[in-house]
Amino acid sequence: MFDLTGTVSVVIGGSGVLGGAMSEALAAAGSKVAIVGRDLQKAESVQARIEREGGEGVCFTADATREGELKRLLAQVLAWGGRVDTLVNASGTNSATPFFELGTEEWERIMAVNLHSVVLASQIFGRHMVQQGEGGAIINISSVSSGPPLSNVFTYSVSKAGINSVTQFLAREWAAHGVRVNAIIPGFFPAEQNRSILTPARVEAIMRHTPMGRFGSPEELKGTVVYLASKQASSFVTGSLIRVDGGFGAMTI
Repeated sequence: MFDLTGTVSVVIGGSGVLGGAMSEALAAAGSKVAIVGRDLQKAESVQARIEREGGEGVCFTADATREGELKRLLAQVLAWGGRVDTLVNASGTNSATPFFELGTEEWERIMAVNLHSVVLASQIFGRHMVQQGEGGAIINISSVSSGPPLSNVFTYSVSKAGINSVTQFLAREWAAHGVRVNAIIPGFFPAEQNRSILTPARVEAIMRHTPMGRFGSPEELKGTVVYLASKQASSFVTGSLIRVDGGFGAMTI
């Protein structure tokens, strides 16, 4: 049921901490994985880990905020793998700039990376999946910050709320074509984009709202991404926002 042999997965942001873990999980399940990032060295490190475990992965560089680069990426992936079955939108950036100090440049940069890139990639790769005629899976990475305003990361939270909306809209739009669109809502996972804002006071506040009393490990996203990528396991699942948050949502809903 969770065997992805014969499929091709594209993980945009696959060179990051969370994206890298998800790339490894998809490869371990049998999918050929295109690891996409701006930092080729980090992407190659993920590829090496995949290959050590007997999986197959290849690195591509692309700026996911640019339509032309994503179209080039799709062509490159098709030349390599012949098809695309799964797209994971895992790129992201963050900032804790107070609202009254927030500038236009920072707002546009975070929205471009976190939301605009997802819309562009979904449009380009989703069209291919529809035309391919065999369905597919798009998996977006949201955040617990997309819900109640429990964090000081204003622009990040707005962008992730947008991810939830995009996910559910496209799920409805493409259901008839067998393209399933879902999102994972991770809790707090230390990664490059948030380490600078995890002050001792912030960590204490997060733990008060997390029943499990700890941060998540990137390994704990692996099962969910494989489940959502598998047509057999999640064939009737679309438009879902699946929480992997140590109970954080139970404290805030």
